[in-house]
Amino acid sequence: MGRNTRKRRMPLATKAIAGVAALALGGGGLVWANFYASAHEENSPDNRTKSNAARQIATIDCPDVGQQLSDVPERARGEVDGELASMDQQITDAYQRLVTTRQAQAGDAQYVQNAILGPLKDRRKVLIDRIKLEIDRAGGKAPGNLDELAPCSGRPADQPQPTDGQNGGGQNGDGQGQDNGQGQGDGQGQGDGQGQGEGQTPNDNGNGAAGPFAEDFIDINDVPPNARDLPNGLAANGRSGSRGSFTTKCGVNENKLYNSDNIIVAPGVANGAHHMHDYVGNQSNSSLSSDDDLVVAETSCQNQGDKSSYFWPVLRVQDGTQEFDAADQGGGAEGNVGRILQAEEAQLRFVGNKRSKVVAIPKLMRIITGDAKAFTNGLKNANTSYSCTGFEDRQSTDKYVLCPEGSRLVRTSNFQSCWDGQNTDSANHRDHVAFVQADGSCPNGFKAIPQLQVRLVYDVPTPTIENGQVKNPYAVDSFPEQLHKPITDHNDFINVMDESLMNKVVRCINQGKKCT
Repeated sequence: MGRNTRKRRMPLATKAIAGVAALALGGGGLVWANFYASAHEENSPDNRTKSNAARQIATIDCPDVGQQLSDVPERARGEVDGELASMDQQITDAYQRLVTTRQAQAGDAQYVQNAILGPLKDRRKVLIDRIKLEIDRAGGKAPGNLDELAPCSGRPADQPQPTDGQNGGGQNGDGQGQDNGQGQGDGQGQGDGQGQGEGQTPNDNGNGAAGPFAEDFIDINDVPPNARDLPNGLAANGRSGSRGSFTTKCGVNENKLYNSDNIIVAPGVANGAHHMHDYVGNQSNSSLSSDDDLVVAETSCQNQGDKSSYFWPVLRVQDGTQEFDAADQGGGAEGNVGRILQAEEAQLRFVGNKRSKVVAIPKLMRIITGDAKAFTNGLKNANTSYSCTGFEDRQSTDKYVLCPEGSRLVRTSNFQSCWDGQNTDSANHRDHVAFVQADGSCPNGFKAIPQLQVRLVYDVPTPTIENGQVKNPYAVDSFPEQLHKPITDHNDFINVMDESLMNKVVRCINQGKKCT
């Protein structure tokens, strides 16, 4: 059943990053950059070999254990969430070791495997064994293939991203995942966009060569209009279903509420996200917040009946600015550097379903859209797009866009709008909700709920790209090993509307009204 009360407190799964490791992404990138540069000072075969070795492995690619856990008993979820958070910390530590040992890697072709990936596999196996034990003790049955997920691999700089058989940025394998008949389509950017870049390493923008790179950007004029065929698009909406909308106004995080926690995926774990979030709405969202805390919290929403938590990774310009978190985990210590941009607009709109009426979103429902690990997980769950004002028929999911003068950046996330009718969360935080099917209906057994659409608008200085280098790029905060790829963008929602307001949302949508 759903999680109706969350009062438990998880033990802290993160640990301090000491010494060189703490500086790995802030200053360690200089080690890599300086070696890379010096290796080109002479053209001897030996130096070329060392240079290639130093550039060979760009990041660490680990199977996402959490996404395989679809059936975890409720009483084991707290412990399992804690183990998964510890696994994320292991990957972060291994990535930091990767970027601070480039000289050693250049002299030993087996260094990454023997000193980084091998030990990481052993540590992951210990946590996987704990997860299996915790599930079994609670009366569940762990998937039989979990041990196969222990090994990680090194991803070469020029290795394309896996697609998991997906052609677009949809979720749950439906290949669409953005528009529910009421708002903008999401489109698809061009090219694989996943190479690390041949010449970017010497200029790492202060984040330890963790991206983004020139290949991660595209001129908005080069993004084809209506590039993706969304079966649920506005043109096909017709007259049936629920065509209204409800907009809630909650500001743009003027209160500057930031943290690198993730109460949905890693409750009770400090720095569970390994990147900073913007929060609007609920003002008590931290790793230690219980459901009761959320219900009695203050809210930034104009309608005080909406204490929902709306949160997403911050967007930064890597311009050398030392933000308040420059030395902190989740911030500069993990490669998330530069000036945090506050959105000029944050439109939070709930819309209907083209085939049926909607039912109320249950209180304390958790929904995540997009995938913070999409660079290594593949495109299956990627679901945030970038565009520019005046060009919103052109949407890119796999590249950041370059907007012309006078145009502002638009960042869009449209959430799943079908609910299993029972659960407010699920073990992998995805199975209790789904996107509509090709004909606009919900999967069998699922009910249509109001779809949350988040549209963020920013005034972003346009990066300059010259000779394969990008200067002062903007990028979404990410897990260190995800290299700030645009496809890792995501958005989070916890419904904490009171019953009266939620009933109004449903009534407006079902009656075809536009309410604020």
